[in-house]
Amino acid sequence: METNRLEAFSDGVLAIIITIMVLELKVPHGSDWAAIEPLLPVFLSYVLSFIYLGFYWNNHHHLLKAARRVNGAIL
Repeated sequence: METNRLEAFSDGVLAIIITIMVLELKVPHGSDWAAIEPLLPVFLSYVLSFIYLGFYWNNHHHLLKAARRVNGAIL
């Protein structure tokens, strides 16, 4: 079988992971910098995790472009 189905499945899994990550972000309870400051470590860890997932997604697509076919063992 072609690699399109595995590519679409992995894209969906990564989209769900990113969505779950976003749901964990909290809204600040004020409009000044003092309200945002406690949330900075969580936000920065989210940004780093998002960048890591972007690298993973990019490398995964390059790997699947190099593969011609996918068999049941790979799935």
